[in-house]
Amino acid sequence: MEHPIGIDFGGTGIKGAPVDLERGDFAQDRVRIDTPKPADPQSVAAVFQQIVDSFPSSTTPVGVTVPGIVRRGVVLSAANIDKSWIREDADAIFTEALGREVHVVNDADAAGLAEAEFGAAKGRDGLVMVITLGTGIGSALIWDGELVPNTEMGHLEIDGAVAESRAATSAREREGLSWEAWSERLTGYFRHLERLFTPDLFVVGGGVSKSWEKFGHLIEIETEIIPAKLENRAGIVGAALVAHRKAGQDD
Repeated sequence: MEHPIGIDFGGTGIKGAPVDLERGDFAQDRVRIDTPKPADPQSVAAVFQQIVDSFPSSTTPVGVTVPGIVRRGVVLSAANIDKSWIREDADAIFTEALGREVHVVNDADAAGLAEAEFGAAKGRDGLVMVITLGTGIGSALIWDGELVPNTEMGHLEIDGAVAESRAATSAREREGLSWEAWSERLTGYFRHLERLFTPDLFVVGGGVSKSWEKFGHLIEIETEIIPAKLENRAGIVGAALVAHRKAGQDD
């Protein structure tokens, strides 16, 4: 069985691997290549080709995460990538460049899907919110296993400030906040989400989830909140899952 390939496109690096969707993990070791400068679609497509060529010849679909809003394969925002992406049909560009079916998805949405299918939220029904804490705050809204895309919960305004400017991991590092002080901000953020959505479960991802024991118990909310399980594999796994599902829809 050929495995779909997931590619996680970030501001500094592009990583990819075939994904075994039975196990929800890499079928081979991932390959990483520095993100080109400028990171315009054509330059990035060339890196994608290098990554795909690193693995045995196949015709499997490819899923790609993008750090921006994606609607029907078209990129609508570009906060941390080249502005030339805006309004480009990334699905079409990469499908032509790679000579195989390619589907693009928001990076936080990909991570959320992976956690719902294989990780911390597996088997959980109802409304699950996967929140990734990093340079910004990413979000994925999952209802009974189905993704509601492009929620962008990090851009909510709380007390006159954009949430991610005060509660992202980057804010803690930039301001030298203690775990306790940062957790107070996270408490305010998650309480705001509780009031708006009344979720059944929060899953917290991003690199800082490895330090969950230092701050997780300090977040004082009513909703169950747990750390993500797939760590930095979530984007690649989720992208491959999206490609597999969309390829099935096209059959």
